[in-house]
Formats: sequence, structure tokens, C-alpha cells
Amino acid sequence: MSKVVVVTGAGAGIGRSTALEFARAGWDVALLSRDPGRLESAAEEVRSFGVRALPVPTDVADAAAVEAAAERAEAELGPIDAWVNVAMATVFAPVSELTPEEVLRATQVTYLGQVHGIMSALRRMRARDRGTIVSVGSALAHRAIPLQAAYCGAKFATRGFIDSLRSELIHDGSKVHVTTVDLPACNTPQFDWSMNKMGRKAQPVEPIYQPEVAARAILYAAMHRRRQVWVGLPTVATIVADRIAPGLVDRYLADAGYKGQLTEEKRAADAPANLFEPVPGPYGAHGRFDDRQPRTAGWEVFTSRQRDAFWLGVLATAAVGVSALARRLRR
Repeated sequence: MSKVVVVTGAGAGIGRSTALEFARAGWDVALLSRDPGRLESAAEEVRSFGVRALPVPTDVADAAAVEAAAERAEAELGPIDAWVNVAMATVFAPVSELTPEEVLRATQVTYLGQVHGIMSALRRMRARDRGTIVSVGSALAHRAIPLQAAYCGAKFATRGFIDSLRSELIHDGSKVHVTTVDLPACNTPQFDWSMNKMGRKAQPVEPIYQPEVAARAILYAAMHRRRQVWVGLPTVATIVADRIAPGLVDRYLADAGYKGQLTEEKRAADAPANLFEPVPGPYGAHGRFDDRQPRTAGWEVFTSRQRDAFWLGVLATAAVGVSALARRLRR
């Protein structure tokens, strides 16, 4: 019997690439996203792998709509084995230029959208005492950057919510597994359709990865019991640098965080923004940065086990250095 996965944000970008990666591995896929036409296009791609696809137009900010989508997925495809939360929304603007409505909406999609997915999945998985919930995060869930305060805040909040849930599942002896996948910058359409008040087109901070790299890591996380998966060396470097010297990172990002996220190309005043309404069009998994030769391979997955070994190595090295310094001082 085929396994069943629900993927939010499945119409384009990493969500779409993830839906295709699960289909390639033989999973039946329920696809959740706002734009019906683009969602049906993604479902057709999924079906090309010989699996079932169920497109369900859904705004993940609406808890009732997410719950209804979960009910339909189980009714038409079967018990949900994995739920992958990918949907997100952001605004490229300094905090001084944000409105309360924009912050609220970005939070509803990026944070509460994950919460709604987790709760709907959990209602079903706890009863069966099995299943995996994958929260797709970012290096920006650990180190916030300028011009994306609403998005970063939502990602930080998601991490806190999931940490609480993990402890509760351990307390209850539950076999339901929750994992997070933190990603580097990827070549997706979000840089064309996210709300942008900077007057210049947005871009991912290099090095750029293709969405297929993220999708492979997400599938890996769904099939292996890892607490966390960090994808790409830039993600590891960002998180580690912030833990070692956050003040220096603040100063570095005060300049690089602006330059790295904006091109020199002007953004049209009437350019589309998908914060409140979906942007129509034939968007797929990839954005406009294929000519940058984004990374498709390399050091892709840094799991929680590897991370723990890394930190033990760092601490051991530091201990040896401190011990050696102490011996010199005693001479």
C-alpha cells in the first residue's frame, strides 16, 4: 500500500519540488496551496510518476480550511503518513515600513500555517501512534536578517512551538515523530512575487541552491528519525557563526544583509505581491536564477547526529586549548 503525504505550499517553489520528490519515491500526494490552476498543474506533474495526486486549494492561515483538507486527504487517499509544512509568506522591507496588517498576514501564513498543519496532522497521527511531521524552516529560524523581520519572527516562533511539542510527545511515549529541515537560499519564485517595498528586485543570498536539493532533504527527513536536518554548508555556517559571535553577525548583516538580498534592477511599482492574494501565472519549482548555476549537489544534509558530533568536536578542541593555556600560565 502506498504511503500518503500532505505538502503545503505545493503549487510552486520548494513545496512543488517536494511534492514531486515524494511522488518519485512512490508516495501518494495531497497538495495544498491557494491558486487552483497552479495546484492542478503541480498535481498533473505528480501523477506522471504513476501515483495519486489530490489538489486541495487551501489557505493555510485558515485553520478550518486546513482541517477540511486533512479530512479530504484521508477520505480520498488514505491515512496520512507524513505531513510537510512548506507554505510561507514574507515582506522585503525594514520594520519601519511594515504595517500591522502585513506583519499579521506573514505571521498567519508562515507561523500559524505551520501550527494549523501540525495540529491537523497530530489529531490523526496520535490515534494511530505513528507518522512524521516535517517542518520546513530556514537558517533564518536561527539567525534573523534585516528586511525580513516578519518572516524571521514567524520562523523563530515555529521553532519554539515544535520544541514544546517534542517534549510533550516524549512525555506521552508517542511514536509520532517531528523533525525540522532548515534550508539555505533557494532558487524559487518567491523573489518575484513576495511583497517588496525596497524599489529593487529581491534575490536569494548566494550561494543559491536549487529547490530539488531542499526536496531531497525533506524526503530524507520524512523517512529517517532525525530531530533536525540542516541543509547546505551556508546554513551550518550561519547558525554556528551566530552562536559564537552574534554581535559581529549583527554588524556584518547591517551591510551584507541589504546588498545580498537586493539586485540593482528596479522593481516595477505595480509588480505582483502574493501576501494577501495568490499571484496567477505559470510559476513552477524554479525561480529566475537558473543562470546563476545554483547548486544541485554537494554537502546537502547535516543531520542532528552529525551536528551533535560537530559540537562535541568543537567543545573537545576548546577544552584542549584551555587546558594547554592553563599549563603555560602555571609555568
